[in-house]
Amino acid sequence: MGSVWPLRSVVALIGVSFCAFTASAKDKIVFGTNWLAEAEHGGYYQAIADGTYAAYDLDVSIKPGGPQVNTGQLLAAGALDIAIVTNSFVPLNLLKAGGETIVIGTTFQKDPQALMSHPEAGYKTLADLKGHPVLISSQAWDGYWRFLKLRFGFTDDQARKYSFSLVPFLADNTLAQQAYVTSEPFSVRAAGINPTVFLLADYGYASYGELIMTSKKMVAEKPDVVRRFIEASITGWQHFMNGDNADAIAMIVKDNPDYSAKLATDTIGAMKQYGLVDSGDAKTLGLFAMSDERWKEFFDAMVQASLYPADLDYRAAYTTKFVNKKFGMN
Repeated sequence: MGSVWPLRSVVALIGVSFCAFTASAKDKIVFGTNWLAEAEHGGYYQAIADGTYAAYDLDVSIKPGGPQVNTGQLLAAGALDIAIVTNSFVPLNLLKAGGETIVIGTTFQKDPQALMSHPEAGYKTLADLKGHPVLISSQAWDGYWRFLKLRFGFTDDQARKYSFSLVPFLADNTLAQQAYVTSEPFSVRAAGINPTVFLLADYGYASYGELIMTSKKMVAEKPDVVRRFIEASITGWQHFMNGDNADAIAMIVKDNPDYSAKLATDTIGAMKQYGLVDSGDAKTLGLFAMSDERWKEFFDAMVQASLYPADLDYRAAYTTKFVNKKFGMN
């Protein structure tokens, strides 16, 4: 006949097993990106690849975006826990529409949005493009185009439809077109043209780039999870930009087979060249930093451009609670 364990021993064993399980449980986060997997998301992939998220007791899964994916709407609908949105317009538009989302940090201190032109056109500054044809997307009309009209006197009659093909630009050296400094210039150079690139941020465009958003509910109910995600992601970006990032790049290429390791390397070079990640406030406040002054500058300009009402409480679109702690400055 087998031995019978005392009830208190059974209870003790159950307690030990439960504690062991809870100690290893990690907070799950579904993290959405604003485009197909690319090096612009590299620090987040890095934090998975090198175990940084796991070290912060986080189980993060990345859901890439794409041309038919509205990441901001998915976040607002609760399909994502945290997400990247492209620029400062997105959170303000969601706020204007009554959304309950909030920015908790920004990947890029400079929005990578740019215009590029043919070198033989002879344009030296962004202002030189006034009055000349520029290919822009439909999203640009209520985006950076407003800034160009306000600051440099661009007019709607110089805008041409951009269909996300480089063929028209390559065939006509009188055309300028929109670009990301981390993307289109590489393809144009591969075609034998060395474009003149004008990063809008270097001409006063105050939008942040690749902003990190979540729900106000998550900030209120799970602030420690949000804090850990931000700190782990900052660490991931430090490692991606300055360390061994081969595993992260491999993950990116796996998620986006049309992407290449060479393009990732070129993109990292552009991010460093233009100071997208570690310029501005990040130099004194740490990576992902944001400032009230910067948000006010952007909002005031867009009010002047008739995009937002002056009484919109733009401060409700973001919080600096989780950033500006001089984390990730080394």
